[in-house]
Amino acid sequence: MARRKKVYEGKAKILYEGPEPGTLVQYFKDDATAFNAQKKDVIEGKGVLNNRLSEFFMTGLAQIGVPTHFIRRLNMREQLIRSVEIIPLEVVVRNFAAGTLSQRLGLEEGTPLPRPIVEFCLKDDALGDPLVAEEHIIAFGWASQQDLDDMVALALRVNDFLSGCMLAVGIKLVDFKIEIGRIWDNDFQRLIVADEISPDSCRLWDMETGQKLDKDVFRRDLGNLADAYTEVARRLGVLPSNVTPASKPTLIN
Repeated sequence: MARRKKVYEGKAKILYEGPEPGTLVQYFKDDATAFNAQKKDVIEGKGVLNNRLSEFFMTGLAQIGVPTHFIRRLNMREQLIRSVEIIPLEVVVRNFAAGTLSQRLGLEEGTPLPRPIVEFCLKDDALGDPLVAEEHIIAFGWASQQDLDDMVALALRVNDFLSGCMLAVGIKLVDFKIEIGRIWDNDFQRLIVADEISPDSCRLWDMETGQKLDKDVFRRDLGNLADAYTEVARRLGVLPSNVTPASKPTLIN
């Protein structure tokens, strides 16, 4: 059997050529990184959990009319996705102060924000994914004003959906980041949600205890990352309720 052609490898995923034109296979690795990959480890089962959780969120978004690159899950670690032209920006939506926002503005972590705040960061690991203003984005041609308006609208719809999902299972959606890509239907351009949505890209806190259930567990040495992600999956129904966090992830079909 011929080996698949690798198209791209990032910190948490590998992209391979898909079986049909315009498709890719997205493989979720067990690698965990923080602080722009200065801290690294391999967390057994992380890729399996993120594959299933991202499938759950992308499928839910499609059901409410939010377009995504997700086509279907192929196996425990891979999913078939549409090939898109990724806009070189991370779109960050914040509902509560945390992380760099707390550091920049001197806000106590957990402070509710007056409304969801949408920020843009340039996707550039060498520069540390710096925060950029809309003026920078338009001046350097990374996206047009119409693109920015559409990206904000998409991000806020994703925020509404994710906030509701998490609230229903006792989890506070503090913030998250998404990537957005362009696809073309003949001469018409559309923007769709791409990459992944998982605890790798969200801050998730237990509503009663404040326990962190996201990658901050790894960043701040707060416990076992797989246990935290397993708890999120269990609450959302991606895992059967009788799985104990200490065990290896056992996912339902």
